[in-house]
Amino acid sequence: MTIPRLGAPSARTLTLRSDDLPTRRYRCLWLDLGGTISETERPLPALPLLAAAHGGFARGALIETPRGPTAIEDLMPGDSVSTAGQGALPLLWIGSTTLHPESDTPTPLTRIMADAYGIGRPFADLMMGPGARLMARPRSLRARIGAERVLTPAHALADGMTAFRLTPRQPVTLYHIALRRHAVITVNGMETESFHPGAGFERSLDPATLRQVMSAFPHIAAPQDFGPLAQMRLPLDAPELADLV
Repeated sequence: MTIPRLGAPSARTLTLRSDDLPTRRYRCLWLDLGGTISETERPLPALPLLAAAHGGFARGALIETPRGPTAIEDLMPGDSVSTAGQGALPLLWIGSTTLHPESDTPTPLTRIMADAYGIGRPFADLMMGPGARLMARPRSLRARIGAERVLTPAHALADGMTAFRLTPRQPVTLYHIALRRHAVITVNGMETESFHPGAGFERSLDPATLRQVMSAFPHIAAPQDFGPLAQMRLPLDAPELADLV
């Protein structure tokens, strides 16, 4: 499940529309039902959901697989990815986008320094985009969420010492991956997650926008095909918390 926002609830549910939004080019590789790998690149509205879907980790992030850590840009649909508690799962979809500082609305990234949370956590600097969450233990939320661990937006870890928010001055390519089902995965030695848009995400989109969003995920036929969430998590717009790890 995704924990509700930490602020006051809205008086009404907002329906997102893509009208008049700027566009961004998104790329994806996916595995169809016949086992064929296909590729598309298209402009789509710069919705937060699509930015998150294609913006988990910067080029060079090392994903744990049965054959060892593999750079995210070297993965292909059909490869196996190691998960926590679900064994190795097949990778079905890889999304990516390139941020161009001179033309895009600035997109802050989060950089976690090597060994920030102990030896090998992470084992190398980890640069993450707006769609990344890391497993954390927020003491101030334990009573409320009833869990010791929760997937938490990467930006919430920024403390200015071991984790930083930054806006890149050069083009940066970001990636995210979707597996057969949502799972906790390991990137640079840190527990994080495969992509999942969130249960019921389609209810916040008007029909035309939903069609555009779903066109970015040709490996599935309907929103329900993303399946259930494997781990409790905070929404991506959760505020910074001081006691996460």
